[in-house]
Amino acid sequence: QVQLVESGGGSVQAGGSLRLSCVASEYTYGPNCMAWFRQAPGKEREGVARMTRGGNIWYADSVLGRFTVSQNNAKNTLYLQMNALKPEDTAMYYCAAGPGSGTYCFANKDAYNSWGQGTQVTVSS
Repeated sequence: QVQLVESGGGSVQAGGSLRLSCVASEYTYGPNCMAWFRQAPGKEREGVARMTRGGNIWYADSVLGRFTVSQNNAKNTLYLQMNALKPEDTAMYYCAAGPGSGTYCFANKDAYNSWGQGTQVTVSS
């Protein structure tokens, strides 16, 4: 498994921006898929964005056009740039890693076998 450490969460007003980072202990020969999930109190953990090492990217409909996922392989780091934040984006955000299948990363959280500890994002109206 890969060790993942997230950072960058915080409290912002609606319309603001945050950038989350996830540093992986092993990236070069590590998992094919990296993803961001989030979980609000009382709700299921849901996928936000995911990408393959080769750069294929998928977004949840709720964040499309507002969030951007990217990676820096040299720094073993995955990013999530979040713009135009809404109160409904408030959640604990988790970084995850998994093998995927070829050039595809699964949306289901059960497909990911490494998780970070999470970083809290709070958006006030």
